[in-house]
Amino acid sequence: MDLNPPRGTRDFFPDEMRLRTWLFDHFRAVARQFGFEEYDAPVLESQELFVRKAGEEITGQLYNFEDKGGRAVALRPEMTPSLARMILKKGGSLALPAKWFSLPQCWRYERMTRGRKREHYQWNLDIFGVPGVAAEAELLAAITTFFRRVGLGAADIGIKVSSRKVLQGVLDSVGVPDESFAAVAVLVDKLEKVPRDAIAGDMAALGLDESQVDRIIEALSLRDLDGLEALLGADSPALVELRELFALAASYGFADWLVFDASVVRGLAYYTGVVFEAFDRGATLRAVCGGGRYDRLLSTFGGKDIPACGFGFGDVVILELLKDTGRLPELIPDLDYLVFPLRPEMRGPAIEVATKLRARGQSVDLVLEDKKTKWAFKQAERSGARELVFVGPDEWEAGRVKVKNLASGEQFELSLKEL
Repeated sequence: MDLNPPRGTRDFFPDEMRLRTWLFDHFRAVARQFGFEEYDAPVLESQELFVRKAGEEITGQLYNFEDKGGRAVALRPEMTPSLARMILKKGGSLALPAKWFSLPQCWRYERMTRGRKREHYQWNLDIFGVPGVAAEAELLAAITTFFRRVGLGAADIGIKVSSRKVLQGVLDSVGVPDESFAAVAVLVDKLEKVPRDAIAGDMAALGLDESQVDRIIEALSLRDLDGLEALLGADSPALVELRELFALAASYGFADWLVFDASVVRGLAYYTGVVFEAFDRGATLRAVCGGGRYDRLLSTFGGKDIPACGFGFGDVVILELLKDTGRLPELIPDLDYLVFPLRPEMRGPAIEVATKLRARGQSVDLVLEDKKTKWAFKQAERSGARELVFVGPDEWEAGRVKVKNLASGEQFELSLKEL
């Protein structure tokens, strides 16, 4: 029997689970710090929830099958469609603005690279009901707050910012029809990953001529807002939004993290406005997280649109980055007491000690077998116990136990009440 999990998935042994819990605790703490409420949804959803137009890669990456009732279902590749379904289900009873967060496990059958697996956990923050870029600024503030919490600064991480309206303005200026927008957006999203000639060839297959392709790629090489203004004009909706976002970033204190990059469009078709991606300034890893505005998502499911924006932040790539930068914490098991009966007949009293300590809210491991004292010390070290409690016949008869503080080495006797 092959003892490895399916290709692209992971086991979490206790030491890895401690690290995952540490990371998730930071995710949750930041979300609550910014006033977000947690939600969840089934990992198994109807396949139609994820199948959209525009030839998105995600459609071909589904883990999908028919269940025993003949229904087409899929493991969720992302959380946003499930969130949209839940928002629609709440209907008019939903109080706006709604700030929700989740930590779902997501599945995509895709080519694996460093920082990318076929299953991952994703920290999602979404805001419904705020039409302006104040919502995007709040999301970016949460992201940078998280980075700071885990020891990363603007010298380690940058956040590329643009707008889908930039691409729309560029395509309008070169005469590309609206129906080609989504397909071109998917191609533009691959500019950093695929050779330019290959992208140009794919654009030509969509009916764009060489001059149009050259002008699109040239426009998407812009890296400053003044250049964007020269291209689209000072009254461009994209430019107005981006200038406001950068001004808000200065008020929050994270402007030095932001980089304007016209080529950022994000691959998912539902984005409608500001989009962003956090990146490793060391250029060794793929995008750390990404998101943007998706004001017209709900209507694709037959509902009434609500202004919305959000982001997804995977667990795999951030752990790789923290490892690369020497910022992964060394986490040991955390235990208050190890209770050790010195003789077999002291097992009952040892159980009584452990039970009373646990009832007081302490974390307690109880030695369940007949072991030597030397083993108990090693077990206490392995389990990260703060103190080792010896339950021996002489001490117990006197109503006391012997306690050793494993950090200081101090040893003393206490009554059970004192303990």
